[in-house]
Amino acid sequence: MSTAQATAGLRPATDATWRVFSAFTRCWAALQEWRKRGRLQDELNSLSNRGLSDIGFTRGEIDRIQGLE
Repeated sequence: MSTAQATAGLRPATDATWRVFSAFTRCWAALQEWRKRGRLQDELNSLSNRGLSDIGFTRGEIDRIQGLE
């Protein structure tokens, strides 16, 4: 343990701490991706059939979109 950690009364992070942090980070990233996909689907649903056709989609394909950017 370093002198700074000993002075502040801090313990080094354990493997369990990192596993929890890593799991939280993955969950947060998945939530952000899910929200981004939802916004994209909302935008595509707001287009007319003609607008969708112009970009190469049909209305039935909107729900199957995975990770378009």
